[in-house]
Amino acid sequence: MGVSRQTISKWETDETIPDIYQSKKLSTLYSLTLDELLNFDVDLKEIEDAIKNYDDKKDLKIDWTKAWSKKYPILSTYKDRIDISLYECEIKRMLDDLKKRNDLDKLDSMLVLKDILYCTWKSE
Repeated sequence: MGVSRQTISKWETDETIPDIYQSKKLSTLYSLTLDELLNFDVDLKEIEDAIKNYDDKKDLKIDWTKAWSKKYPILSTYKDRIDISLYECEIKRMLDDLKKRNDLDKLDSMLVLKDILYCTWKSE
């Protein structure tokens, strides 16, 4: 691209930004439109790539509760404090209802219910 490593370092540390000509070269290099390049979010891209490359076989080896507990400690302690049985029956009923009424399989029912729960929580 004809720029020094120091220039790239300044881009990475937000000291400067590429000019329009450098931006055009970057968009071509990374197969992005200029608009995509300007709105590019590394964290979002990493998440999208992780989802795209997701492997069900690897999922079976991951203890997701343990992994998320590092960020949300309640996930490692709630089972000792909350009577889960009070919620299990109602959640199972909702899953079964979603599955039956909407001709969904078990996984799709869980994903829809999880999304409804998230949207409800987010709107409060």
